[in-house]
Amino acid sequence: MHSVKNTWIAGEKGYDAGKKVSGIKRHIAVDTNGLIHAIDVITANIADREGAIKMCERKNIGKSDKYTL
Repeated sequence: MHSVKNTWIAGEKGYDAGKKVSGIKRHIAVDTNGLIHAIDVITANIADREGAIKMCERKNIGKSDKYTL
C-alpha cells in the first residue's frame, strides 16, 4: 500500500491521517518474484486492510488455486 497526493482534477480523494496525505492509496498484489498480478486505486481515507480486502475481492484473488494469501 502506498499513499500519494492526488491531482487537483481528481474526482475523489480522502485523507490518510497516519501519513498526513490527502489523496489516494495504491494497492499492488505481487508474486514472490515481484511480478504484478493486480493493482487497485482507492481514496486514502479507507483503511489499508479494507482496501486490500476490496482489491482481492474485485480481482478474485484468494478464490482460486492460483493465489494464496
